[in-house]
Amino acid sequence: MNEQPPSLIELRGERVVLRTLVASDASRIAELAAHPDVARWYPDATEDYLRRKAAGKPHQGFFAVVYEGETVGFIQYHEEVSPEYHSAGIDLFLGAPYHNRGLGTDTVRTLARHLIQDLEHHRLIIDPVAHNERAIRAYEKVGFRRVGIMRQYQRDPDGTWRDGLLLDLLATELT
Repeated sequence: MNEQPPSLIELRGERVVLRTLVASDASRIAELAAHPDVARWYPDATEDYLRRKAAGKPHQGFFAVVYEGETVGFIQYHEEVSPEYHSAGIDLFLGAPYHNRGLGTDTVRTLARHLIQDLEHHRLIIDPVAHNERAIRAYEKVGFRRVGIMRQYQRDPDGTWRDGLLLDLLATELT
């Protein structure tokens, strides 16, 4: 059975554009993900992984993050579509040269706005490794709040289990 490619979407933030991921983005985004400052958080972002994401999946969205015409990262969401739990989760990374510029905050805010306003989710979650303070600060600027620690949540490439921090955002809290 052939999967339909996802429809092309472009979401505009203050400084970034989120554009539906296409197969031709895989090489550039995998290159960004290979940098040690990114790979430690996102070790599985290979070209093959990203090409599979570009094919699309039901109740998920995958985007290239574009800044000043250049692809600088990747963001994705997954939806819980049951009416009693209608919510979504977000995951992302930006290439190391684009850290500490406010682009992560703009990226998360742009996707959160789409998920809340266009897809009508009432609650969003995000779950970084608990010691990824840079990411946590960016998420909190958007309005995400700390919910709790998920013990031994993610395995590092060296095999060490790390705690995760669960944050959530209600639609009324988006800044």
